[in-house]
Amino acid sequence: KLNKRWACSLGVSSENSILELIEHLVMAKNSPKPLKAGYLIKASACLEVAMMKIRLLLEFKLVNETRIFQLQSNLAEIGKMLGGWLKSTYSQ
Repeated sequence: KLNKRWACSLGVSSENSILELIEHLVMAKNSPKPLKAGYLIKASACLEVAMMKIRLLLEFKLVNETRIFQLQSNLAEIGKMLGGWLKSTYSQ
């Protein structure tokens, strides 16, 4: 059984990763073209870290599976859009 404090800290850490992802996406949206790719790469890394943390929450059975599957699906969709956006910045 996991320590309750550790479980809470993993949840908070997951939330922080998602908030950091949003921050980088907003920065990319509002930055000039030459700087967009940098923010998108950072956002992609944040997305990957968030997905790993969410998988840990699921592995340790710390959260409702249905909600996590929905969240994973949403994050996967964000990943696809992010990849397309990043690809378009390189082709310009």
